[in-house]
Amino acid sequence: MARSHIAVALGAATFALLLIFQLISSFGLPEITFLNLHYVGFPKTESVFQTPLSQEGSNAGSSDDGTVYLLGVGKADITGPVVEINMMGYADPNQVGSGLRQRLYSRAFIVADVEKPADRFIYLVLDTQSGDTAVRYGILEGLAGLGAEYGVYGQRNVAVTGTHSHSGPGAWLNYLLPQITSRGFDKQSYQAIVDGALLSIQRAHESLFLGHLSIGSIEVKNANINRSPYAYLANPQEERDRYKHDVDKSLTMLRFQRAGDGLDMGVLTWFPVHGTSMLGNNTLISGDNKGVAADMLEKSLRQSPETSNDFIAGFSQANVGDTSPNVLGAYCEDGSGERCNFEDSTCGGKNEPCHGRGPFFREKDQGASSCYEIGRRQFTAAKELYDSMNEVGTPIHGSAIKSLHTFKDFSNFTFQHPNGSTVSTCPAALGYSFAAGTTDGPGAFDFKQNNTGSPNANPVWAAVGGFLHEPSEEQKACHHSKPILLDVGEVKNPYLWTPNVVDIQLLRVGQLLVIVSPGEATTMAGRRWKEALAHEAEMMSLTADDNPIVVLGGPANSYTHYIATEEEYNIQRYEGASTLYGPHTLNAYINTTLHYLPYLSTDTTSHPDPGPSPPININASLSFIRGVLFDRPPFFKSFGDLLTDAPDSTSPGNTISATFVAANPRNNLRLESTYAAVEVLRKPGVWFPFRDDSDWELVFRWRRTNSVLGTSEVRICWEVGADVEEGIYRLRYFGEAKTPITGEIVGFQGASRSFRVSS
Repeated sequence: MARSHIAVALGAATFALLLIFQLISSFGLPEITFLNLHYVGFPKTESVFQTPLSQEGSNAGSSDDGTVYLLGVGKADITGPVVEINMMGYADPNQVGSGLRQRLYSRAFIVADVEKPADRFIYLVLDTQSGDTAVRYGILEGLAGLGAEYGVYGQRNVAVTGTHSHSGPGAWLNYLLPQITSRGFDKQSYQAIVDGALLSIQRAHESLFLGHLSIGSIEVKNANINRSPYAYLANPQEERDRYKHDVDKSLTMLRFQRAGDGLDMGVLTWFPVHGTSMLGNNTLISGDNKGVAADMLEKSLRQSPETSNDFIAGFSQANVGDTSPNVLGAYCEDGSGERCNFEDSTCGGKNEPCHGRGPFFREKDQGASSCYEIGRRQFTAAKELYDSMNEVGTPIHGSAIKSLHTFKDFSNFTFQHPNGSTVSTCPAALGYSFAAGTTDGPGAFDFKQNNTGSPNANPVWAAVGGFLHEPSEEQKACHHSKPILLDVGEVKNPYLWTPNVVDIQLLRVGQLLVIVSPGEATTMAGRRWKEALAHEAEMMSLTADDNPIVVLGGPANSYTHYIATEEEYNIQRYEGASTLYGPHTLNAYINTTLHYLPYLSTDTTSHPDPGPSPPININASLSFIRGVLFDRPPFFKSFGDLLTDAPDSTSPGNTISATFVAANPRNNLRLESTYAAVEVLRKPGVWFPFRDDSDWELVFRWRRTNSVLGTSEVRICWEVGADVEEGIYRLRYFGEAKTPITGEIVGFQGASRSFRVSS
């Protein structure tokens, strides 16, 4: 064997990668808004797909509860390392976790046929930036290891979606590009997601109950806007005229209700809004606005006599690609206070000063107040819809529970375009406007959106792009009108930078069809995809007498960046430049899903060919992430000792804090547990838990004080809510330290003084 040639090749690839790591660590990447999910929109059009669920033909208000299904819901902690790991979403190497504002979760929803229990599917909603090839592989491998009982779950019927939060730890994705800013792959970060997702599935499986499904929709006010309206306006006027808004405003809810006692066990919702309320300078882990909404709805409804005590609310994404939670619009943060340029989101010709503004953008809190408000607006709409579901909900009918999955190579997929011509997709590539970022997180180096000509960009990036792989003339023509910055689909050293093999997955229960999208479909792309599927389902009488209802969820299973319409692609703003497989990407997805739709027929027993398997890079991935070497307390101190104590009293509306001698939180992720707590004194000498680090108002901040000595400290802050009762409380800290030399992990605790909360 020519081992010397392999060694030379590996050495050259490693050197190149280190050089690129250094360049990107120094100059940064643009915002890589890795993620999206799903929705069912109901604008002004009267097409079969867009008809509101409550209108004639939807069975709304019927006394019929719908078909009885076997249903399950489950939830588990997936919070990875909260410190010293680059955060996933903005692709800023300087955005490194420093603590925790809210724990992350996997929420699992199972739908199965009572008579044919093998006919089932799992829909996972993870508080992550997206689904991922390696994560899904790990989940499927874990399910296979749980024994015969879990043999009913597999490649075909497990959908792994993310809420698109940009505030979670990174370093868990399968492909190289998102690993660059995280300095590679981190097994601890990856395993937390896989293990938590598996636990949520186990809990859902063990909770299986006979029940009914019903679906409804409501408009969410002032929770999303279109961040690329100039590209949206490139879509045909007659198409745009069919819709009231340039983003979808409808939140769709699927209710899981137990048949025996009528208790509601959970809801699964779809609504499109980016998880970018927390800004790029935030370093606290959270589920962003959808994490807030889910937490609020669960806490609210668990107090209701109509729900179970462990009621679960999943807030899934929809056609999220061009949406933003920064609903006040994009303004120039250069002192002028003017609106950003409409065409290319610049200020005086520069990209960097243009930033979207959330509802409370004036608060200097890294977006926390705006994040909470956008989450609250989703919660408010969801709660209103939930309260009226008995009147406006549509029962799901039909015993058909079907699922399909296949892999498709989009590096060169040839198919018939809707206009009758023959077209092809291309190996993945990113355009120059990808480097411009978005108004939610602008890039650097004076890259601009709406760049379709010869780019005049930073020469460092031009050199990096050519160094990686110089695109061929054929590749350039295939991607026209995208000027290629990074020809990532043709770079295979040291392993693939982005996927060329994509997931195609559809789910069905009764008249409800779910498109599981691996990319972030823009508003109009999602509308076209859903409408095409609904039309085809009606033509083949797939859902019999019921009008098909189609939702789209993602980013799921992998992360294939964006899916723009051809018209938006030609504008080459961020979303078009990040549409990986060329101008025909959307139509390729539509073509494949329509082709495989007959596999969802009620009487079918066959499944599509699995297709070409993507690479799994778990064990091949590079990592330059240092582990925890050891922890030490300062001289004359012990772990858990107080450095700064809480005051002896406070009042609702204030923030109270204490600082402790700490150890590295990466020593123990404390999954299903907590690093921080507020305890209340209920009777003399007996403390009860009152808040923990899953609660938004309790903030856990860690800081390394001396890298050589291994010392650190933790500050725990409680934002005392207006509804907190008068009483005696204290703050608690729970940690684990890594002992020098032996590496033994030793637990410890700390407590503040007791303090009174009074008005």
